[in-house]
Amino acid sequence: SAAFSPDNRLQFRSYCGGVPKIPNPFRYKFSWSPLGVLKALKSPSKSIQNGEVMDTSAPWDALSSYEALLPDGAETFEVYPNRDSLPFMEDYGFEAGWPVDQFVRGTLRLNGWAEAWNEIFKTVGDMSPEELAALSARLEAENLYEDGEPDRVVLCVDLQAQRDGADVWSKSYVLDAAGDATHTAMARLVSVPVSFAVEAVLNGEIAPGVSAAPSDPVMARDWLAKLKAKGEPMEMVDRLA
Repeated sequence: SAAFSPDNRLQFRSYCGGVPKIPNPFRYKFSWSPLGVLKALKSPSKSIQNGEVMDTSAPWDALSSYEALLPDGAETFEVYPNRDSLPFMEDYGFEAGWPVDQFVRGTLRLNGWAEAWNEIFKTVGDMSPEELAALSARLEAENLYEDGEPDRVVLCVDLQAQRDGADVWSKSYVLDAAGDATHTAMARLVSVPVSFAVEAVLNGEIAPGVSAAPSDPVMARDWLAKLKAKGEPMEMVDRLA
């Protein structure tokens, strides 16, 4: 494959986020307690940017713009690294010594999110547990999904290879799903793959117990086909086409 020449510089990006299907001024809504989201904002992150390990104490310090090539067209989001991405390099088959310019697993938010959350960014780092709980309660009251209101889940996984500054490979797996009156997109996309895992355990295909997601490519393709059959297609996009 053109992506795996030793002369290539590699970039890997994996971004996912649950956002409101109908954007609100806050650019986000909660389907459960906001406390988990607020605590995540206090977590440092580690990724590779411009060929160097980048440590950040707060997600918004590494905020950037990202263009997603979705099935219905390109859309720009705000993204930031989520916790420590580096252990996943081995999981994803990146070998030591490969020339990697970017490797990041991160969170995706609607454009305008950082501006809408600016006052929270200024104060959340110094909040006590009691203050954080109070803020969580207020945000939940102000920005909770209404019954039947659709959510949206966007997932983009990119691999890009460059040689002499020009792209020689640039493909993405993308998913853009919306909730309906019956189920949220987040609930479907969490529970359906879990059901695949349960079936795989019962069939003796994977060991029971807590473990990382299966890495067998045959099983991965099978699960993606099952998702597509259930109306959750993961599309492959060639950015050079």
